This record gives sequence, C-alpha cells and structure tokens, in this order.
Amino acid sequence: MNRAVLIGRLVKDPDLRYTQSGIAVVNFTLAVNRRFAKEGDQQADFIPTIAWNKTAENAAKYLSKGSQVAVEGRIQTSNYEDKDGKKVYKTEIVADNVQFLDTKKKEETNETLKQAEETFKGEVTDSELPF
Repeated sequence: MNRAVLIGRLVKDPDLRYTQSGIAVVNFTLAVNRRFAKEGDQQADFIPTIAWNKTAENAAKYLSKGSQVAVEGRIQTSNYEDKDGKKVYKTEIVADNVQFLDTKKKEETNETLKQAEETFKGEVTDSELPF
C-alpha cells in the first residue's frame, strides 16, 4: 500500500499549468513540521506536491503562500537525465485529495464581515419589523 497523509503549509503560491491536452496540473511545496524540535527550534520537511484536474484548479483558486492544507495521496518517484546526462531522481506526493484548512480568501471574508457589521450598527425594534 502506498498512502501518504500530510498536514502543512504552502511555502509559496501554487503553480497552475495546463498540459497540451488541456488537463490542469498544479505544483506546490508543503512545509510539514516534524514532531520533535531540534535544540528548541521547530524543524520542517519540504514536500513537493502535485495535483491534477479539478483538484489542481481548486488548489490554485483558493490556496496561497501560508495556506494550511491536509493532503492525501501517494508517494511517487521518477527520474530523468539532466543536460549533463546525469540521472536525477525526484520524489513527490501525488495528491488525490487536498482539504483546505484555511484559504487565501480569508482576508476577503473578514473584510466582508467587517463591512456588514458597520452597515448594521443599530438595534431593530418591533415597530421596524414588517410583520
């Protein structure tokens, strides 16, 4: 069985692209804190992550640097030859599910709530009700 479940924060905004056939693909790096701190400092692992299709589009739309997410997927290792002919190995998480634990739209939501509170500052009396 090859399953990975991670909770972490994006280290930069997701990078959304489309394949030549129009399939959405997004890449982001997830900073996942280790359980134990080293000499009092919190340590993190930086995990490259890729998602496809609607998951990719939603991640690009709603996530940004610092967003906290839970990712479920599988570990995938691939390799290629660089321009010098040297074999390079790459390990990443292929995300099947990305759960948004907070979003980049958070500030917008807070601003909307603040505006609503300012608009409605008074108390409604019974005489103002239409029924």
